[in-house]
Amino acid sequence: MAPSLNPTALLRLLGHWNTGALPAYRELADVVRLLVMDGRIPLDVALPSERALAQPLGVSRTTVTAAYASLREQGFLTAGQGSRGRTCIPHRTAPASMPGLAVPEGLLDLAYASLPAAGEAVHRSFADALTELPALLPGFGYDAVGVTALREAIADKYTVDGVPTTPGQILVTSGAQHALNIVLRTLAGKQDRVMVEHPTYPNALDAIRAAGCRILPVALPPDTSPAWDIDAMVAAMSQQRPAMAYLVPDFHNPTGRIMSDLQRRRLARAAAAAGTVLVVDETLRGLNLDGVRTSPMAAFSSAVVSIGSLSKSHWAGLRTGWIRADEALIPRLIATRTVMDLGGPVVEQLAAARLIRSFSEPLEARLGELRRNRESLLGLLEQHLPEWDVERPQGGLTVWCRLPSPCSTALTVLAPDFGVRLAAGPRFGVGGAFEHYLRVPFTLAPEQLEVAVLALRAAQEKLDSSPQLRRTLKPGRPTAVA
Repeated sequence: MAPSLNPTALLRLLGHWNTGALPAYRELADVVRLLVMDGRIPLDVALPSERALAQPLGVSRTTVTAAYASLREQGFLTAGQGSRGRTCIPHRTAPASMPGLAVPEGLLDLAYASLPAAGEAVHRSFADALTELPALLPGFGYDAVGVTALREAIADKYTVDGVPTTPGQILVTSGAQHALNIVLRTLAGKQDRVMVEHPTYPNALDAIRAAGCRILPVALPPDTSPAWDIDAMVAAMSQQRPAMAYLVPDFHNPTGRIMSDLQRRRLARAAAAAGTVLVVDETLRGLNLDGVRTSPMAAFSSAVVSIGSLSKSHWAGLRTGWIRADEALIPRLIATRTVMDLGGPVVEQLAAARLIRSFSEPLEARLGELRRNRESLLGLLEQHLPEWDVERPQGGLTVWCRLPSPCSTALTVLAPDFGVRLAAGPRFGVGGAFEHYLRVPFTLAPEQLEVAVLALRAAQEKLDSSPQLRRTLKPGRPTAVA
């Protein structure tokens, strides 16, 4: 039997919920929804029956029925036996904590930081790939290492970028997330520490947790000078001896910062001394909006493991990524990979090889569009949300905003009512951190960004006009960063 919440306990959590700003059922549903998102009402808990809750709340049973119906429609309450629905997180409309799920029609998606395909180039690469496919059809089609043409193309690109690489140092994967999972399961055992920047890419945090590793967060400085606290990272490696460090030095997600060569050199030296493997996510390296020149991290140490993909630069639908590592490590990575799958799709790899051979061809126009989008978003935020402190990204796809109060989760819960889906700041950290922050991608066209920013302002105004919503969402524990 699922645990249940009695009316007295729920009443205490609700506080002074009925402000009169909205219909009572809407306010009741909003506050319960925020309590679920904040974790103050656990998941899979049966709420009081409509009749049992109506009397202590001093409202009609119809009001409670309508509130529960709204919660069920939004996916925060299951359809239980009678009126005893159980709390849950929606499978399709979970803007706050589950970006990456399907987006309901009519919502502008700011949870994803991805672009549509670089159309003509991607289409042409697949057309060309089909002409090469017949030569591979006599084979079995299973290839845990990757199609030779793609490994050669990736190796040549690293060599041109100043990191001499052979095809034997490349393992093709089904995207960068797949690559990270392979590396984690090869190099980090259960309960091993993995150092990360704080904030960092949320799916990487999920992968580290799923591998049974312990996350060792090191805070990024609040401003961009210096962009990374290398002293703190060196101290963490020296004192904690993490098995791995997952880093995004090239247009960091979510801040858009880039690490200097001086910082990279020092970090590589410290990692070697501590026995920590630097795993560097280079997925965003091609999205260099300000033309900053840096060397890949692998230029500073042969022990660096680099992962990348074409998902951000060309198209996520390719589902093709890679690992670059010392050739002696590749067989271990392959052994791990074959437990997870037996190889990637061949046509996509042939297409990816074509795209990498002409990597910069579609990027010139794409970077121009992203620069315009970035300026549009920064201008809109300054105009409509001037109280937000916005960090200007040097590259990548997102802007990291500091909010005037710890209301990130509340905004992500309210935003769908105004037509926008978001990823809350705490998704990018551990221990409940970053309620003061929100990541806003500039992947949409300027006219869509204007609609999105106006929606954010409307959600912010609703939150500001309802003190109970803000009190309800107040974090239950400190958000200190270790």
